[in-house]
Amino acid sequence: MTPTSPLARRLRSWLPLLVVVLSALSFRSAVANWYDVPTGSMQPTIYEGDRILVDRTAFSLRLPLLGCELARTGEPRRGDIVVLTSPHDGTRLVKRVVGLPGDTVAMRAGDLLLDGRPLPCEPRTGELRWALPPDDEGRHDLLTEDLGGRRHAVMLSPDSPAPRDFGPVTVPPDSYLVMGDNRDHSFDSRYFGFVGRDALQGRALAVVASVDRDRGWRPRLGRFFTRLD
Repeated sequence: MTPTSPLARRLRSWLPLLVVVLSALSFRSAVANWYDVPTGSMQPTIYEGDRILVDRTAFSLRLPLLGCELARTGEPRRGDIVVLTSPHDGTRLVKRVVGLPGDTVAMRAGDLLLDGRPLPCEPRTGELRWALPPDDEGRHDLLTEDLGGRRHAVMLSPDSPAPRDFGPVTVPPDSYLVMGDNRDHSFDSRYFGFVGRDALQGRALAVVASVDRDRGWRPRLGRFFTRLD
């Protein structure tokens, strides 16, 4: 029997760990992943310091690690919260799908219009599922917007210099118009244009953990394992 070289023995000893690492990376790149949210552009739905779970198979089945699309598995719906690659600079963003292919979207004085009709939007009378961070209380108007039967909270900042008029624009095929729920503090399709389908990385499902970075990384336990709407 030929003696096993020290290098071969070392490689064999590392093989189980290598398999585990590659399996984990493959799972995260093709099936599900979790991401930290660095900004408040999706408040009051998602906060800075949230870590969200993303279904990477929601729209496409991709080759693990390489990212090549193998098959389409579903279509984005109006109101979906999606993770995407920014067409502006390639960074990862979290936004809400507002316009589907063929939709005509506009904004007038801060009100969103779809195909020329204002979306149902009313002052929010009930409590938010999660309270706003203390520093933000009393500085914003909270509304409930209806995106084709999918109701969600949006936040406006009356004192912000953000533009309140946009469009109208018609969403082209295989593209989407996305916005942040924090309408006056979101860099989104109003600035960088439409998002191609191939730029969508997946659908955000839930907040799995959350920390308050401004208060010593204190856990926000009430936000752990909470579904996103």
